[in-house]
Amino acid sequence: MIRQAKGTRVSTHRLVHIYRSEGHEVAALSGVDLEVAPGEMVGLLGPSGAGKSTLLSLLAGVFRASAGKVHVGDLELSSASPRELDEMRANDVSLMLQGAVRNLLPYFTPQENVRFAQGAARRAGKDLPDPEDVLARVGLSADAHRPLATLTPGHLQLAALAVAIAPSPGLLLADEPTSQLDHPARDRVLGCMADINRDLGTTIVLVTHDPEVATFLPRTITIRDGRVGGEGRSGEEYAVVTPDGFLPLPVHVREDLAPGTLVRFHLVDGSYVLIPEPTEEADA
Repeated sequence: MIRQAKGTRVSTHRLVHIYRSEGHEVAALSGVDLEVAPGEMVGLLGPSGAGKSTLLSLLAGVFRASAGKVHVGDLELSSASPRELDEMRANDVSLMLQGAVRNLLPYFTPQENVRFAQGAARRAGKDLPDPEDVLARVGLSADAHRPLATLTPGHLQLAALAVAIAPSPGLLLADEPTSQLDHPARDRVLGCMADINRDLGTTIVLVTHDPEVATFLPRTITIRDGRVGGEGRSGEEYAVVTPDGFLPLPVHVREDLAPGTLVRFHLVDGSYVLIPEPTEEADA
């Protein structure tokens, strides 16, 4: 039987990350403010290069932010020691890399992979479920002892998910967990993640560029140009006002308003209405 996990809270404040590429500095993230409550399941959406995977790696403590703060539970990652980060990843945070095989040891069976993933947490004295229970949670009991080479892509992704939840983490970070899967396999993986979130209370943050995946998620956050560009809840899209008053416009609005367009905001019956100023061409 898998014990109930306690979901981990996640927050970032004015998070910036800069890396060097071909001799130039590139801002992958430009002031991200994010709040994920314990037990939430949230998707990070956006095109390739928007900064989604960078944000996920920062939440996992894989590397440190250039500026800003990252809180995972009670730990502030920019000031955490290497030992504290190692303990966090061993006990409370699991990161699923994109591509199932990158999360698995190829010469181990699914059961052996799960047992190996539990090693550090067990040595630290954490009470963990049996590997058989973990594999049953993702529907892989019948494949527990099969060589990985004989598993389908969907089953390999489920094995990677089993490895990720093996230490009973409070936070599961998943980078494109359904990429290159057919629709039945994709839906099965997402269904398992939703069950883990609901039944175990695990906080889940996953990255995807697939709008169809977003329909499975109760909350989505769009990352655009290194910032939070919008938020979706129950199928509705919202713009998000940043702490400094920046308001990213939804994509369909940006397509209608040329760069440099002047707009006014009017309060009408309790709602703000955005009114573009006529251009000189329109006046002519």
